[in-house]
Amino acid sequence: MTKFFEAIANVFRIPDLRKRVLFTLALLAVYRLGGHIPTPGVNLTRWEEFFSANQGTIFGFFDLFAGGNIRRLTIFALGIMPYITASIILQLLTVVIPTLEKLQKEGELGRRKITQWTRYLTVGLSAMQSFGIAQGLMAMQGGIVIDPGFGFVMMTMISLTTGTAFIMWLGEQISDRGIGNGMSLIIFAGIVVGLPGAIGNIYSNLITGNWSTLHLIIILLIMILVVAFVVLVERGERRIPVQYAKRVVGRRIMGGQSTHMPLKVNAGGVIPVIFASSILAFPQTLAGLPLVKNSPWLSGILNTIRHGEPLYYVLFVAGIIFFCFFYVSIIFNPNEAADNMRKYGGFIPGIRPGRNTADYMNAILTKITVVGGVYLSILCLIPDIMISGIKLQHLPLLGNWIDTYFPRWLLDGLNVQFYFGGTSLLIVVGVAMDTVNQVEAQLIMRHYEGFTPRAGRIRGRRSTF
Repeated sequence: MTKFFEAIANVFRIPDLRKRVLFTLALLAVYRLGGHIPTPGVNLTRWEEFFSANQGTIFGFFDLFAGGNIRRLTIFALGIMPYITASIILQLLTVVIPTLEKLQKEGELGRRKITQWTRYLTVGLSAMQSFGIAQGLMAMQGGIVIDPGFGFVMMTMISLTTGTAFIMWLGEQISDRGIGNGMSLIIFAGIVVGLPGAIGNIYSNLITGNWSTLHLIIILLIMILVVAFVVLVERGERRIPVQYAKRVVGRRIMGGQSTHMPLKVNAGGVIPVIFASSILAFPQTLAGLPLVKNSPWLSGILNTIRHGEPLYYVLFVAGIIFFCFFYVSIIFNPNEAADNMRKYGGFIPGIRPGRNTADYMNAILTKITVVGGVYLSILCLIPDIMISGIKLQHLPLLGNWIDTYFPRWLLDGLNVQFYFGGTSLLIVVGVAMDTVNQVEAQLIMRHYEGFTPRAGRIRGRRSTF
């Protein structure tokens, strides 16, 4: 622990690193300040009532990434989601469109071009979404819009689109002149800002007697174990040994070294969870429409995939595993990796170059992707069970027997306000680890010790041992 605090002190001893950290904190403060500027022309009291009634739908899911700005309907209500959507769309299109695939392989110049197109697509998506939000607000009952009309639509489009563009600019500035990935840090800041409220909720439960001391200890222990589990798996990787043959180039002998190719257990990150959650949240949004409410057949089907129902969790786990394979197949191509390895004289010991190498890597990737999908599923199910449980008593035939003999904490949940759900917990821990690693790399590069004992210290050429 002493070494950890000493590393934090070293961060502020280095002028350039101190400037980067303070710059990042300043821009995150600007982001939080903008999250309190409401969208013009909206009755916030009526909107708060509507949002509270529809928190389990897609509104609550998007509010997670917007840092609570949708609940308050601020100018940052769209958050960073249009940028994430644009990035995912362009990443998927690189597989289909040869021009984008060629740009991606051109290095820094190609990446800048793709980034520029991502910005344009973000602004376009923001304009479309803000137009839909304006139309939806005017169509709602209850007087949410103070003065509906063309002026309200234009003002909403300008406010929300400009807010998203400004957030995108903040994220890029943090990435260029600050510490860490700016977009990830903005999402991180929006999630952890609610942590004091969660702590206050725990304290109020203790004061009112809803929780006992043993209850609190068990919950905190589960939280610590889940976070440790996330850190363990996020750092996990399968290393494939690679040997490079010796080559004679002029009078020099090149190659001959042994290295490895790391394949992460959770290569897809939080993307599969986002896809699966957003798809399953969409039917719950449709359930609030009058057409669906008036149809017993449609409402009955949507109720079976409501949050907490067994079918919901089955589809959720299946969706996570499917999108894990889908996303990993996009970001890593075994055939291309095997071909590049063969071009540079590399091979996996005991495996023939070419097709056999690609099949070998594909088999390993399939196994660790299954493990990654199961890991993400467990991570997302644990908080849901703690909060609301699994309604197994709604199963046909076995429902009455389950309701009688199964423990109530499993069926109805512990009613725990576990603030970090599966998606948010993965984002918070992942972004925190990446940021610490970047700061640690800056410290080691300047001959300071990092946060962890394994980080070591790079000594200068004139340093004595």
